[in-house]
Amino acid sequence: MNAATAELKAVVEKGYAHPEALVTTEWLAQRLDDPSIRIVESDEDLLLYDVEHIPNAQKVDWHADLNDPVQRDYVSRERFQELLRAKGIDESTTVVFYGDKNNWWAAYAFWVFELFGFQNKRLLDGGRAKWQAEGRPMTADVPRFARTEYAAPERDDARIRAFMDDVRQHLARKGKLIDVRSPEEFRGEKTHMAEYPQEGVLRGGHIPTARNVPWARAANPDGTFRRADELRALYEEQQGLARADDVIAYCRIGERSAHTWFVLKYLLGYEKVRNYDGSWTEWGNAVRAPIEKGDAT
Repeated sequence: MNAATAELKAVVEKGYAHPEALVTTEWLAQRLDDPSIRIVESDEDLLLYDVEHIPNAQKVDWHADLNDPVQRDYVSRERFQELLRAKGIDESTTVVFYGDKNNWWAAYAFWVFELFGFQNKRLLDGGRAKWQAEGRPMTADVPRFARTEYAAPERDDARIRAFMDDVRQHLARKGKLIDVRSPEEFRGEKTHMAEYPQEGVLRGGHIPTARNVPWARAANPDGTFRRADELRALYEEQQGLARADDVIAYCRIGERSAHTWFVLKYLLGYEKVRNYDGSWTEWGNAVRAPIEKGDAT
């Protein structure tokens, strides 16, 4: 076993369909100064990076950097291209994402990069919490890298993104839906996450036929992803999904469901899984959109 394989052993042994989509803290710790790697931190708590971060990590603000400032959509090809050029990223650099809250927003940033066809990317298994728990180095220094000439392709939403009309058609075809919000949100008892503000949703409940698998159930207490057999039990044995299914995941604005999208696509190998980023803030406000309350039937 060579050194690189040994450093990734903890990931490979979990039995994932695409173990190459993850790296371990040990793997990254040995490559902090590797010029072919760009480390990207994306957090829910936008102040964390400024306090301290993994050496040579750069911040990607999920709101300011990835979302269009006017309409509810993601940035244009030109703005995405400039973001990557400014951070010294092109197709030759491996981007390693990490963040707080079990890589919640890091998975969201990973998903947006995939919308633009950027393939050379990984998630740090365990994210910020595991790195810090192991006592690994942190810094407040902000790195600077030489600009690149990265040429971004046009964004391709069709493969991994679902819109409201897509969800309606999916329902008509009896496609599989996974609601990754809390059970209280799913049942319609709350219209927002516990301890989070209400964000203007007029109705509570869930999309008919959806199954409820809260996103964080895919993670271990240390923030790493659960083994593939545990994930299959969670999604397949308990909820009836199959690898050949066409699946749409949703939450509130698409951030938690991006984490589940990553689990289904990269860890379990589902070929057709999309993230409905309009999610409940769109569906719960849409006139005559069908809604169910209570537990799944």
